[in-house]
Amino acid sequence: MIERYRTAGMNVIWSDENRFRKWLDVEIAVCQAWLEAGIIPQDAFDDIIEKASFDVQRIAEIEETTQHDVIAFVSCVAEHVGPSGRYIHLGLTSSDVVDTAASLLLKEALSLILDEVEEVKNTVLSQAWKYKTTLCVGRTHGVHAEPTTFGLKLLNWYEELERNSSRLRLAKEQISTGKISGAVGTYAHCPPSIEARTCQLLKLDPAPISTQILQRDRHAFVLTTLSVLGGSIERMATEFRHLQRTEVLEAGEPFRKGQKGSSAMPHKRNPIISERLCGMARLLRGYAVTAMENMALWHERDISHSSTERVIWPDAFHLAHYMLLALKRLVSEMTIDKDRMASNMNLTRGLLYSQRVLLHLIEEGGMTREDAYHHVQSAAMRCWNGEGDFADLLTAIPQVASVLPEEKLPQLFTPDHYLRHVDAIFNRFPPSPDQG
Repeated sequence: MIERYRTAGMNVIWSDENRFRKWLDVEIAVCQAWLEAGIIPQDAFDDIIEKASFDVQRIAEIEETTQHDVIAFVSCVAEHVGPSGRYIHLGLTSSDVVDTAASLLLKEALSLILDEVEEVKNTVLSQAWKYKTTLCVGRTHGVHAEPTTFGLKLLNWYEELERNSSRLRLAKEQISTGKISGAVGTYAHCPPSIEARTCQLLKLDPAPISTQILQRDRHAFVLTTLSVLGGSIERMATEFRHLQRTEVLEAGEPFRKGQKGSSAMPHKRNPIISERLCGMARLLRGYAVTAMENMALWHERDISHSSTERVIWPDAFHLAHYMLLALKRLVSEMTIDKDRMASNMNLTRGLLYSQRVLLHLIEEGGMTREDAYHHVQSAAMRCWNGEGDFADLLTAIPQVASVLPEEKLPQLFTPDHYLRHVDAIFNRFPPSPDQG
């Protein structure tokens, strides 16, 4: 991942140092399992525990000759350990180490993502409660529909983030799997008991069956889950992009002192965070496609997946983590213009209440649905075309006026009706974190 979009937390997880550390954790766990099975002598194991180490630069030097990173790693560790190093990698194939360690890395990265999702959820929930009854226009197809509240918009985001959290936990569960089953998964040189004990030491579940590798549906599920998270963030960012349009201006991204929006136009305040998040979501979807294409490998394995995973795993997790951090800032520092929301509510001169009028004419006025719809739509289209306010145009229709007295109309044109069940919706969710 380019420096611009890296995060400090993911830098640590996806560093060469941490990757080799996980490889060493696997090797030592296998050695302990062999020790307990009576194969490795205690003094040799003690020697391994005391001396086992590696140097990233030295591994690179050895790999220049071997052209094999795991052999280079094992050779480097053996150099540190000395004669007892012969017991390291006993009965293993490279993928036993690499895939089991990759599960540890992916599990660690998912834990960081889950922690950040929780932070974002709390930020969104807090803002949802703050704007619980802040009226604004609800839009469908980009067109004014009926009144809603800004708090309900945010509460909807919170629930979607909760679903993402559930999927991420499931992805973490499925990837928390190791395999020490040998070159084609037959345990020919390392019995299942060694795999079981190794995975127990590493807090992983042993794969019930594997080939030389763990099958890539597990990894594809991780990447597609990150992609769905990115899609959710993109949906939220897209809403902000619309709300910050000049013609709308109901909400805005944070704009700090000294920030510039355009090199040519000093007045510009562009939704750059939201647009960046939308672009990053596209990248995440691309990585998910690659992960799914990695599933169909030849026979018991090939390495067509390996080169891509070196790129897509760290890149995808850097992006997802960066997106969460950016979304948290966007939601916590956003600006909300309640006056503009109120102004936009009146932009269509009463058309937001067309369904309420329609239902009143049917339920109270005794009209058929077809007749009521005809009269309401007729007045609405004239209002839409600028011929007057919706209420005035309705009273000008004799059939409507006969069942809907003029003094009754204002009661149908009040937004309070649309807030009746907001409390009930919010009561389905936790209280604001600010209250706790």
